[in-house]
Amino acid sequence: MQVGITGSSGFLGTALAGRLREQGHDVVRFVRRGTRAADERSWTGTDLAPDALGGLDALVHLSGAGVGDKRWSPAYREVIRRSRVETTAAVARAVAGAGTPVLLSGSAIGFYGDRGAEELHETSGPGQGFLSEVCVAWEAAAAAARGHTRLALLRTGVVVGAVDGELDPLLKRLVPLVKSFLGAPVGNGEQYLSWIALDDWTTAVLHLLTSSVEGPVNLVAPAPVTNAELTRALGRALHRPTLPIGVPGPLVRLVAGGLADEALGSQRVLPSVLLAEGFAFRHTGIDSALAAAL
Repeated sequence: MQVGITGSSGFLGTALAGRLREQGHDVVRFVRRGTRAADERSWTGTDLAPDALGGLDALVHLSGAGVGDKRWSPAYREVIRRSRVETTAAVARAVAGAGTPVLLSGSAIGFYGDRGAEELHETSGPGQGFLSEVCVAWEAAAAAARGHTRLALLRTGVVVGAVDGELDPLLKRLVPLVKSFLGAPVGNGEQYLSWIALDDWTTAVLHLLTSSVEGPVNLVAPAPVTNAELTRALGRALHRPTLPIGVPGPLVRLVAGGLADEALGSQRVLPSVLLAEGFAFRHTGIDSALAAAL
């Protein structure tokens, strides 16, 4: 297959491009600067000509500003929203015009909002809050391609892994704390974190490229963990004790601002569509995923 990737220089895009090449597929990377290599094609991020998709069997759209890169000022909230909604609208228009057979469009489990211990499936409705609103608009922008392509929405959880020695954004934050004997739950530690090992994420995307699945797909492992369980697992992986008392929520909000919503929210998301497809996860437990990443 010839597979295009937007956001190909990001953590997930880099991992996916490498995995596709390992499997013998041709990768086309869409870049916003001038092209420098034979496998690159240009786009602006808000404009993509249908002709630029010529020859592609599928497009995986992963563009979007990092949610955890900066404090959520009003200006950066707008960057997060526009970098997803406007780019996806451009991609959907181009795919509809080109008739590209498959579009796998990025989304996130932020769609479900903070739902406590409720089990969440692809049929569950959206939640409330900034990230949920962004995800709803993000997926709505992709819907313009429906009817012209097979559209699957990649509702990705927290990805655990490393690319070329670089840890995923979550572990990049937590590992130094645990190594310094400062590992502790956030808030009461009871909030659920729905994660997926990077290897399973890339394998699931490869599966969705050739399956018949359409609509939302939760890219998460079948065993979500609480924040406290994650902290203890990291301690085991790094051979460090962790603190039993959590960092108070008000302090997290003071330090992290809007990012605290991500840290204190709870999402117990299950991969119902993948399991119905018979998808076999390599890493079903957090200890296995952390061992592979570290």
